Amino acid sequence: MKKFIHALMLSAPLVLAGNVAAQADEFIRIASGPSGGSWYPLGAKMAEIFNDIDGLAVSNGPGGGVGNVLDVNNKEAEIGWTYGHTAYDGLKGNAPVFKAANPNIRHLATLYPAAIQTAVPKDSDIQGYGDLKDKNLSPGKLTWSGYAAAQLIFSKYGYSVDDVKNAGGTVHHVGYSDSVSLMKDGHIDAYTALTSFPQATFLDLEFSPGIRFLPVDKEVLDGIRKENPGYIQVDLSGEQYKSLEGKTVPTLGAVTIMVVNADVPDDVVYEITKALWEHHDDLVQVKDVWKTVKLENALLGAALDVHPGAKRFYDEKGVK
Repeated sequence: MKKFIHALMLSAPLVLAGNVAAQADEFIRIASGPSGGSWYPLGAKMAEIFNDIDGLAVSNGPGGGVGNVLDVNNKEAEIGWTYGHTAYDGLKGNAPVFKAANPNIRHLATLYPAAIQTAVPKDSDIQGYGDLKDKNLSPGKLTWSGYAAAQLIFSKYGYSVDDVKNAGGTVHHVGYSDSVSLMKDGHIDAYTALTSFPQATFLDLEFSPGIRFLPVDKEVLDGIRKENPGYIQVDLSGEQYKSLEGKTVPTLGAVTIMVVNADVPDDVVYEITKALWEHHDDLVQVKDVWKTVKLENALLGAALDVHPGAKRFYDEKGVK
């Protein structure tokens, strides 16, 4: 009897979800980000907001910038969080991150900037990216845009992830929280993430054991930005992290965007876009970074065609 009740309890949410989806005209899956970052809680709030639109059943799940492009293109998700440069590379199928073009993604909205942040213990003898080639690293999961950006930076300093391993170093493909634990326990020499700034895990490490951020040299930044205009330069400073008071650390940045599958009906995307911007204050309550998200910047850095449903809304609002 206990086994039967347990099985019933496990299946009940699935049955309920199935009934909701069956009653809805459209089932929208949002692929956001990992726990510990900004994307996942914001995606969860969006799902809550969009669920109030008649005819929609909306869910939010974890993801990563590269994987989300693939999932939206392949209709394994309808909406995905990613970065402008990642979406452009995905659309074109640019190697080494993408193996084929992803023609079914469309621009939904530009949100806020993010930065590659690489932290090392404050007492480390590591002074720059060139010193990481034989160290123990945590550059993000395989399908994350942060890992792709880290690989790109490493290559500009003359080495690859395989070179790190061959030189006796290690590479851990884990999430934010696990990266913090690894650094606090002394198991990694550097932790890299492409995320909003300030970011909770770096603030945690800044408090204990204390960290320094590695700069990206100007010639490297300029070269990368010339190759892919989806990247930007960001200067970390004391405005974000107390340890940087009186200093600036130049690094590689990107614009966070949302993409949507081309086949999602225009009316559905219009209503989603409208709800996204009409509930700006609700999203600010989830993460302060949403204060930097502005309607007038909704098409900034859009390297993809804008979905017709989103374009209709932006045209009404005069957004160029």
